[in-house]
Amino acid sequence: MRKERVKTGACYMGGGDAGMKIGRTMRLAGLIVLFCLGTLSFAQPATFKARLSTVAMDASMLSTVTGQGSASAHLTGSKLVINGTFEGLVTPATTAQVHQCTATGVVGPAIFDLTVTHAAQGAISGSFDLTPEQAEAFRQGRLYVQINSEKAPAGNLWGWFLP
Repeated sequence: MRKERVKTGACYMGGGDAGMKIGRTMRLAGLIVLFCLGTLSFAQPATFKARLSTVAMDASMLSTVTGQGSASAHLTGSKLVINGTFEGLVTPATTAQVHQCTATGVVGPAIFDLTVTHAAQGAISGSFDLTPEQAEAFRQGRLYVQINSEKAPAGNLWGWFLP
């Protein structure tokens, strides 16, 4: 049986060891290029928005959990910068935090404290260095803001960052 040789550029790729080495080298080079391109896409800046709204846990909370707001988050490299506003709370805001969850819409633990105006209306802000895992969670919509108030210490306004 005769082995066919395929000419590619200045060398021949056939059934011999040299042809197999060139083929493996080309495949490895292709994988490296794909990896680098994938890494570049994760380094791209990302800006997400969150609509802050109420989440009443039961009927008794309907009179204490009020208000609305919005926030934006901008990720450049590992630096996340958050800014937002809120209004209409029944009692002053006490704390604001960034939480990380396992899926969008599911509650999770607080990972950062935001600066918040201690009033019924105001602003939130913060700047944080994220780990690679936190940056990936942000890109997947698994980070959210929670603003707590005097009458709703377990969460008055909530909003997940989405593209």
